Amino acid sequence: MSLPKAYDHRALETRWLERWSDRGLFRVETPTTPVERFVIVIPPPNVTGTLHIGHALNNILQDIFTRWARMRGRQALWVPGMDHAGIATQNVIERQLARTGKTRFDIGRSAFVEQVWRWKEEYAHRIRTQLRRLGASCDWSRERFTMDDGFSRAVRAAFVRLYREGLIYRDHYIIHWCPRCQTALADLEVEYHTIQGKLYWLRYPLVEGTGHVVVATTRPETFLGDTAVAVHPTDERYRTLVGREVELPLIRRRVPIIADEAVDPEFGSGAVKVTPAHDPTDFEIARRHGLPAVEVMDETARMNDNAGPYRGLDRFEARRRIVEDLTRQNLIERVETYSYAAGHCYRCDTVVEPRLSWQWFVRMKPLAEPAIEAGERDRPRFIPPNWKVNYLDWLYRIRDWCISRQIWWGHSIPAAYCDACGRTLVDDPLPKTCPDCGHADLRPDPDVLDTWFSSALWPFGVFGWPEETPDLRAFYPTDLLVTGFDIIFFWVARMVMMGLHFTGQVPFHEVYIHGLVRDERGQKMSKTRGNVIDPMDIVQDLGADALRLTMARLVAPGTDMPFSRQQAQGYRTFMNKLWNATRFVLLQFESREMAPPLPPAEELDVFDRWILTRLDETVQSVTAHMEAYEVNEATRKAYNFFWNDFCDWYIEATKLDLQEGPQTPAARRRKAVLVHVLDTSLRFFHPYTPFVTEELWSHLPLAERPTAFLALAPYPTPNPALRWSDDAAFVERLWAIVSKFRQVRAELNVPPAAELRGRLTPAPDPALTDRLARYAGMVRFLARLSDLEIGPVRRLAGWVYDTLGDHELELEVARYIDLERERQRLHREIQRLDQQIQHLRQRFEIPAFVENAPPAIVQETRDKLIQLEDQRGRIQRYLEDLER
Repeated sequence: MSLPKAYDHRALETRWLERWSDRGLFRVETPTTPVERFVIVIPPPNVTGTLHIGHALNNILQDIFTRWARMRGRQALWVPGMDHAGIATQNVIERQLARTGKTRFDIGRSAFVEQVWRWKEEYAHRIRTQLRRLGASCDWSRERFTMDDGFSRAVRAAFVRLYREGLIYRDHYIIHWCPRCQTALADLEVEYHTIQGKLYWLRYPLVEGTGHVVVATTRPETFLGDTAVAVHPTDERYRTLVGREVELPLIRRRVPIIADEAVDPEFGSGAVKVTPAHDPTDFEIARRHGLPAVEVMDETARMNDNAGPYRGLDRFEARRRIVEDLTRQNLIERVETYSYAAGHCYRCDTVVEPRLSWQWFVRMKPLAEPAIEAGERDRPRFIPPNWKVNYLDWLYRIRDWCISRQIWWGHSIPAAYCDACGRTLVDDPLPKTCPDCGHADLRPDPDVLDTWFSSALWPFGVFGWPEETPDLRAFYPTDLLVTGFDIIFFWVARMVMMGLHFTGQVPFHEVYIHGLVRDERGQKMSKTRGNVIDPMDIVQDLGADALRLTMARLVAPGTDMPFSRQQAQGYRTFMNKLWNATRFVLLQFESREMAPPLPPAEELDVFDRWILTRLDETVQSVTAHMEAYEVNEATRKAYNFFWNDFCDWYIEATKLDLQEGPQTPAARRRKAVLVHVLDTSLRFFHPYTPFVTEELWSHLPLAERPTAFLALAPYPTPNPALRWSDDAAFVERLWAIVSKFRQVRAELNVPPAAELRGRLTPAPDPALTDRLARYAGMVRFLARLSDLEIGPVRRLAGWVYDTLGDHELELEVARYIDLERERQRLHREIQRLDQQIQHLRQRFEIPAFVENAPPAIVQETRDKLIQLEDQRGRIQRYLEDLER
C-alpha cells in the first residue's frame, strides 16, 4: 500500500491501536527463567472522572520509558490499574445526589455503594480508553483496581498483620475533621491557606478577688469547651496566678490556671485558653495535667448540647453571636486583624476542625526507620536527586498516621466489637462469635480505610501478595516509578515503608519526579482561571503523537512545565515533516523495489559519510540522555538531527543525484543511505511518537525486517565504524558556506528563484581548497548560484561582501534587486536594530538586572544583544557595498 499524500492522525492512530491490541503486542507472560526485565506499575488514576493534562504527562513519560526498554531487548511490563479514591469518589456521588435533593443517608449505605460501583465501571472504561488513545503500551490483561477481590484481600492481610505486630492501634485522640465530608483526615490531607481573620482578646474574670486574665484566640466559639487557662512556667506576669481559677464568660464554668512549657509567652497576652477537645496542642496539655475534654461541636461543626444557649448554631454563626454577647458584657478587650494559616480539607476545601474521636492509627516511626536507612543509601534513587532531601526530611519528622475514615466508599476495616464483653476483634475473616464470651452479635467497625493505605501496597499487591506468587517473584521489585512531587509523602514514602516491611525490599529502584503542567504563562491550570487544557482535545485535533512529542520536548525532571495548544500545533508540524520525508524517500522506489544494503565505506561519498556520522552521533547522544532520564534533551537531539541534518541538508543534497534518474549507481547509493537513516530515525523516535513511526516504518522498502512491528524492533546502537570525523567536518564547512550565501540572499530580499554569481576565497590549506573546488557544484545547487568562483574577492560594484571564518565571499545582487529601494530598506533596518541594541544595552546598565535576574535570563539577553550587533554589522557592510 502506498503512503497517502496527507497525514491523517485519526485514522492512523485508530488502526494501530487495533493492530497492537489484536496481536496482544504488549502482553507479558510470567518468565520461568531469569530475563532482563523492565517493570513499571502505573500510579493508578482515580475513578473520579477523566484524565487531565497532568495524567497525560505522567502516562506519556511511563510509556516512553517502557517502549524504550522494550526496544532495547528487555521484557517490558507496564501494569495498568485504577484507584477507588475513597473521599474523592464519594464526594462526586454525593454531589450527584444533591442535585436530586437527596443525601447518602436518604438512600442508605448499601444503595449508595452500589451507585458508586456503577460510576466506577463507567469511568474506568473512559479512563482505559483515554490511556489507550495516548498510546499506553500496558499489558491490559493485568489491569488491577484497588478494590478488586485480590487487592482487597491484600489490604485486609496488611491491616491484620500490622495490628498483630502492634503497629496499628485504636485510640480516642484528636484528629483533623472535615465537617463537609464528615470524616477524619490524615495530617497530609490538610492543606493550609493563609486567611485574613481576627484575633479576639477575651477577658476571663478571676474567681477570687478582682481582675481578669486576658487570652487571645482566633476561634472564640471554642471557649465553651475550655477546661483551663495555661501560662508558661517562667512567665513572671502570671507566677502568682498559677493555681487560681477563672470563670468562663457567659457559661460561668470555673477552670484552673496552670503552667505548661507548651505555651508561647510571646503570643497574645502570654496566657492561652486550653480546649482539649478542639485543639491538638491543648489535647496534649490536658493529658499532662489530667484535664477533662469538653466537646462543643458535632460532626457537622454545629454547636452541641455542651454549647448551652448556642446549641444548634453553625460554628461561624456561633462565633458571631458569642462575640456580640461578650462585647455587651465588656469581656472583649480588643479585636485585631490577624493573618494565620487555617487548615482546609484537600478534597472539598472546607475549613477543618480538630476533633476528639475514636480512630485507627499506624505507628509510623518503626516503619520509617528502615526506609530512612534505605533512603540514605539511595534506595530508591530519586531523579532529580534533590527530592531525596525532602523525602528523608519528612521521614525524620514522621508522625502516626490516622487511617480510618468515616465514609462509605472504601475498604472496610477488618475489625468488630463485642458489646457483651468489650473485646475488639481484628482478623480476616472475622469470627462469627466472640472467642472470649461466645457472644454472636458482633458489631462491625463502620469505618473504611484511608485510600492511601491501600495505595501504599500497590507495587506488590498487583502481583498477588500476600501469596508468594510467580508474578511476585518475577516482577517485584519494580524498576521505575514515575510520579509528581505532590504525592512523594502521600504515596511514595508509604509505598517504600510498606514494601520494606512486608517484602523486605524497596518496591522500585528509581523514582522519576516530574513537575506540574502549567499554562504558557506559568500559571497553574484551573477551571476558575479558564486555562485548563483537555489532553483528549489535543489528541482529537492534533494527534496523540503531537501531544506526546510536545510533552517530551518540554518536560524536565522535577521542574514545572509550561504548555500551550500552540506548542502542540508546532510539533504536529513535525509529524508532517516525518511523513513528507518518508514519502519523498518512498517515491524514489519503483513498485516492489527493495532498498539495497548500505554500501561499503569506500563506495560512500563525503555527503553519505557526513549524514551517517551525524546519525551515529545522534544515536549515541539520544541514548545517553535517555539513560539519564533527560527526555527533553533526547528529543531535542533527535528532532534537530531529523529536521536540520536529514531533511534540510541531506535530502536536499540527494536531489542533485536523484534528478539524474532513480537507477543510476549514485541514485541507488543515495537510496540505500536514505532508507538506512530513515529506518534508524523512526526507531529512535518510536518511544516518543509511536503511531506515526509505526505507520511509516511499515511502508519502508526493507529487504529484511527483524519483526512485523516497529514497537518490537531493536533500538539503534552506536556504531563507530559509521563515523568519519574529517569528512563530516568538511561537509559542515560546505553547509556553513551555503548558509552564508542563503543568509545574504534573504537579508537583501533576492528572489528565491534567482541564480546569482558567487565568489569564495580559498582556504588556507591548498588541499582543502582543491576539495572545495571539487564540491563547488553542491554549493551552487543548494545556494542557487549560477557560478561559484574560488579566488580572491574583487569588491566590484553591484556585489556585496561578507565573511565566514577563514573565508571571504561575495555575491552579485545588483541585477536582481531594486538598488535604491533596498538601500532605503537597509537604512530603516539599521535604525530598527539600533533601537533594539540600545534597549538591551540599557538593561545591562541597571545593576538590579544583572545582579537579581535569573542567570538564564541574563545570558539570554546577552546572547540576543550579540546576535543583534552581528546582524547590524552585516547589514552595514551590505549597505556600504550597495552605495559604492
